Formats: sequence, C-alpha cells, structure tokens
Amino acid sequence: MKYIILTYGSQKQYDMMSGKSSEHPALGPEAFAPLHSFMQAFTEELVKSGELVDNQPLDAPVHTRRVQLRNGVPVVTDGPYAETQEVLAGYWIVDCKSFDRATEIAARLSKCPSPGNVFADSFADVRPIADFSANHDL
Repeated sequence: MKYIILTYGSQKQYDMMSGKSSEHPALGPEAFAPLHSFMQAFTEELVKSGELVDNQPLDAPVHTRRVQLRNGVPVVTDGPYAETQEVLAGYWIVDCKSFDRATEIAARLSKCPSPGNVFADSFADVRPIADFSANHDL
C-alpha cells in the first residue's frame, strides 16, 4: 500500500533558512547542515529499505500560485497567503506494509534537528494514496 507523508513549513521558516529573516538572527548554511544531513539520511534509509517511491521538497510559498474559480472565472493569486501560516513544504511517497508502518516512518521526522529548535512544533501528515485503478477500467 502506498502512503504520502506531507511536511509543512511557513514563509518565515523558508526566509530563515535562506538568511532573509528579520525576526531571527541571520543563520548561515552551517546552522542548517544537521537538518539537511538528517533529511538525507532519512531518505537514504527509505531507499535502502525499498519503501521509498518518491520524495520532493517544495520551493518557498512566495513562489506559489493558487488558481481558484470565482463566479465561473479562474482567478490566480500569488502566495504566500495571509489566511494560513503552514503550507506544504515537501513530501515522501512510501510503499510499505501498513498505515502503522507509514506512521512510524513519519514519526522519525520529529527527531530532525533545527537551530534553536525553531521547527520543534513542525508536523507531518500521513495519508493513504487511493488506488482507484482496481475499481475502474483505465
């Protein structure tokens, strides 16, 4: 069964990682080296176990466009969006034996280090990927 593990961030966090934050002291790449090493090792473990299907980080929310239908017309809005702080930051698609195993994998992300624990309240969602092909002739 395939599952998607979704991670979230905010524009403020992206700014901080790129050294553009006005709320936190400027942090260079060395401050985030442990975070990047953790993520690389996490992903490599999934490759070795044969459970990784795909994973991708996403660019900062400021580079997002939302297309929404309003009065029958598509309206495009550039991000980030004032109505939410957290946005999708990246994902892993895993193919593993159970929802519990996918949850166990996602729980390991809580051990990811960050400078000054700024990501201590981060979270991940785990969702099964629906397989409609078994019910439909494609």
